[in-house]
Amino acid sequence: MTDIFVFGTLCHDRVRRIVAGQALVTRQASLPDAAVMAARATGWPVLVVAKGQAAQGLVISADAAALDRLDAYEACFGYARFPVVVEMGGTTRSVSVYRPVVDTAQALPETDGPWSLADWVRDWGAIEEWAAQEVMRQLQSAPPDAVGRRFGIIASRAQALVSTQNWRRPALLGANPPRSDVRLVAQEFPYTKFFAVEEVTLSHRQFDGRMSAPQERAVFRASDAVTVLPYDPLRDRILLIEQLRLGAYVQQDPHPWLLEPIAGMIDAGEDPQTTARREAKEEAGLTLGALHHVARYYPSPGGVAQVLHSYVAIADLPDDITGIAGHLAEGEDILSHIVPWDLACAMLADGDMANAPLVISMQWLQLHRARLRASG
Repeated sequence: MTDIFVFGTLCHDRVRRIVAGQALVTRQASLPDAAVMAARATGWPVLVVAKGQAAQGLVISADAAALDRLDAYEACFGYARFPVVVEMGGTTRSVSVYRPVVDTAQALPETDGPWSLADWVRDWGAIEEWAAQEVMRQLQSAPPDAVGRRFGIIASRAQALVSTQNWRRPALLGANPPRSDVRLVAQEFPYTKFFAVEEVTLSHRQFDGRMSAPQERAVFRASDAVTVLPYDPLRDRILLIEQLRLGAYVQQDPHPWLLEPIAGMIDAGEDPQTTARREAKEEAGLTLGALHHVARYYPSPGGVAQVLHSYVAIADLPDDITGIAGHLAEGEDILSHIVPWDLACAMLADGDMANAPLVISMQWLQLHRARLRASG
């Protein structure tokens, strides 16, 4: 057995069990002359030197199988085991601790006060449980550094799952059978990178009360996303962006550059409105005013696991606001267009708006335009 001092997220029982693949024996311990601080940018725990203090945590005992899983998980974030001496039950003990492989002051992120396990569990615990499951699945076929580079999108997908679990439709109509009426027979993950594909075999209770025969299905999974249609009520115009869309390309569309509202995936830790404002800056250089919620919806729930949050945003759209923008690190190449209201309505009617969130947002704006113009 190998004893390891854990001070951060692995102190969370369910996350630790997911990562280790089993329940581990734990004992309270402290690391002298150290403290656990919260990283300023992410809120993740960081172990720092702090003379006279003691970092509180657990000593876990891992067998060879659990140790391999723990080492691989921590390697995703650039961590490896280093020897330390901890205090435990009135005695000292030599154990190891996970620390950055390059453990210098320059390698450690800036911190912002003590890290709290209880606060982290409240804000991130459920998300990290889902994220840890996906990390461990990906480690079966990909090296830790590759999985680590994907952790942002993994956490984003995990947040999407938690968000949907906590959301309830009003259910004003429909039989609305519960999730428990679906029986999952098998589940596989043949592809998981920036997007993911899940293959499931399931049966479900039918409306006549009988269980269906097992059905094999595939689902495309993406992080939840936001769309925002900027509208200038004074000039009575909208802004659209244009970019290459691979869905249209592989569908053999002769013109795969589509006109769309501003859009982007919701990063872990963000709410939809924050994402809308961030994406408007990145994709069109816009600072948005009031955001008007259009809808929360599944774009294609028969085979796509994703929720979209669409908004119409009040924005100042002078003639010179258009240009080329986009997040360079993500390879975005985006051209923006100012569209007068009459032309926008003609484009909607004639099918020139071939993007579902744009159609939905334009129809909402047609219903509410007079009110927005009256309010300035």
